Amino acid sequence: MSDIRWAWAEIDLGAIAHNIEVLRERVAPAAVWVVVKADGYGHGAFDVARAAMSAGAEGLCVALVQEGIELRRDGIDAPILVLTEQPLEAAPHMVAHRLTPTVYRRDFLDALVAESPVGLPVHLMVDTGMQRVGAHPHVAASIAASITERAPALRLAGAYTHFAIADDDSDDAVQFTDAQLETFGRVLAQLPPVPLLHAANSAAALTRPDARFSMVRAGIAVYGISPGPGVDHLCTDLRPAMELKARISFVKQVRAGSRISYGLRHRFERDTTVATIPLGYADGVPRRLHAVGGAVLIGGRRCPIVGVVTMDQLMVDCGDRDVRVGDDVTLIGAQTAPDGSEIRIRAEDWASALDTIGYEIVCAVSARVPRFPRRSIDG
Repeated sequence: MSDIRWAWAEIDLGAIAHNIEVLRERVAPAAVWVVVKADGYGHGAFDVARAAMSAGAEGLCVALVQEGIELRRDGIDAPILVLTEQPLEAAPHMVAHRLTPTVYRRDFLDALVAESPVGLPVHLMVDTGMQRVGAHPHVAASIAASITERAPALRLAGAYTHFAIADDDSDDAVQFTDAQLETFGRVLAQLPPVPLLHAANSAAALTRPDARFSMVRAGIAVYGISPGPGVDHLCTDLRPAMELKARISFVKQVRAGSRISYGLRHRFERDTTVATIPLGYADGVPRRLHAVGGAVLIGGRRCPIVGVVTMDQLMVDCGDRDVRVGDDVTLIGAQTAPDGSEIRIRAEDWASALDTIGYEIVCAVSARVPRFPRRSIDG
């Protein structure tokens, strides 16, 4: 795939489009806005944004002003919501690049007005229990009034909240999400009519019809990854968009009793063949993946990672299989097994083994791994 480096990520834009179509059908008549922060969760923000808008998304969400500016400079003309307030110094850049600010403090409103916009749409964020950012429910109505007072410079185009635990289907978690929704409803009753109301992230978009309102903010589900184990059963129609691949860079025979990698933590119990793969923790492969049963696919078979993952390389035990330099390796993605079935390693598999979430796995694939966008035949 790459003659420069034998390690790369393939991004299936057909899967992105498919996943958006699935979500649009699930949440209709609510609109789908696609979250492309963190370089599209590691998938490439521009390519994902373009695929998303072509598939019927009505807007995009980012975390940083810089992310929105980059999309504008790449020619993306869709509405772009910045999901938190930014430094006051960012106000002129938001106005100049037609980014939709999130607001919850009056000094940020004043910074926006100082740039002399006309009808700049803003979204009021309300903290209903996440306790990260947002207006307290008791002051949200007064912040909304402050936006109205600053017309025609600003207009209240949206109001939203964010769920803390919508991916958990336990009784306590469901009750907490219920309470957040109830709090948001009380706030909305105090606000003037607002065109766009939103609360649902990917998990809530899939599980909570009562949280869909005017639009949903779809993030991880767009990339074909489950928001969490409590939602897995609702993600079977989604297709993973990223495959992390490489080629074998070195092959050697090792003796029983010998040890390998930093710290010499793995001892071989038998003579075997070891292949070196040119990907490491600087590329996003967790250093301790070897200790939790991590493996790769070579020739449609699982080969366990042996020894600590190093910065630029990792090693796998290939047993008595005939492997050669240049053979294809899949770290995340699918291969065809010798019996013709599909064998797959998912980002969720790494996440489960490492006691983290799929979001972290794909976001951690570093910028030095080249991305190659493609479109599946049926996508």
